[in-house]
Amino acid sequence: MKSYLVYTFKATEAQQEVLLGLFSTLEFDSFQETEESLLGYVAKESDTPDFQAEVQQICQKFDVTYQVEVMPEQNWNALWESNFQPIQVGSFCGIRADFHPPFEAVRFDLVINPKMAFGTGHHATTYMMIKLMEELPFQGASVFDYGTGTGILAVLASHLGASQIMANDIEEEAYLNTLENTKNNGVDNVEVLHGDISLIPEEEYDVILANINRNVILESLPALYLRLQTEGHILFSGILQEDEHLVKTEAEKAGFIFKSREQKQDWIALQMTK
Repeated sequence: MKSYLVYTFKATEAQQEVLLGLFSTLEFDSFQETEESLLGYVAKESDTPDFQAEVQQICQKFDVTYQVEVMPEQNWNALWESNFQPIQVGSFCGIRADFHPPFEAVRFDLVINPKMAFGTGHHATTYMMIKLMEELPFQGASVFDYGTGTGILAVLASHLGASQIMANDIEEEAYLNTLENTKNNGVDNVEVLHGDISLIPEEEYDVILANINRNVILESLPALYLRLQTEGHILFSGILQEDEHLVKTEAEKAGFIFKSREQKQDWIALQMTK
C-alpha cells in the first residue's frame, strides 16, 4: 500500500472550487472538502520538488496557506468513497457510486466509482459539461472524449446515442477507472487509450469533449481542430473566468466558431463549432 502525504489548504468555499480544478491537473490522487479547508492527498513518491513548486505557485496566486503532513497507511479509496455523495444535474442525470441507491427522477442514472480519478460531476467543470451535453445531437454521432478522467462523459455520450466513442487519458489510474466505469454502466462502444492526443487517429469526430485545463486546451487546439467534423460541436471546460477571453480568442484563431458559454462559480465552459 502506498504512503501518502496530505496537503491541508486553508481556503474558503469559493477558493476551494478554484483550487480543486487547478490541482486536478497535478499528481494529487484525491481530495476532500471541509467547511474551512481543502485536503489533497498525494503519494509520497509523487511529492517531488517540481510538484511542490507548482502547488506553491498556485497557492501564492490565490493567497492560500497550507501545511503538509505524513499520513499513516490506510485504504485511501475507501476514505474517498466514504466522502462521495450522489449529485444530480437537473432532471437530466444523476451520478452515484454503486453503493448508493438508484436515482428515480432523472433521465440517466450513471454509476461512477471514482477510484481517485477526477470527474464525478461534483466539480463545476464537469457539471457544466454534462449540462451542455443535454443540448447536443449525440444520436449516431462519433465522439472523442479528451482527458476522460473517470469516463463519466463517455458513458453519458453512449447513453445519449453516440455510435462510437474514443476516450483517452495520460493517467493510468484514469484509464483503468474508465474501463471499469464503462463496464459498470453497460457501455461497450467506448475505446479507451492510455496516453496523450498523439495516439488518437486523425479522423473527424462529430462531437469532442475537452474537460481539461487552460494550458492543455491551448496546446491542443490545432490537434483538436483536425479531429472535429465541419459543423461538429466541441465543448471546452476547465477554464477559469479570468482565462475565458484568452481561450476563446485562441480557439477562434485556430478556426473554431463560438456558439455559447456556461458559467458556474468562477469556472467557464465554452461550446464551439467548426
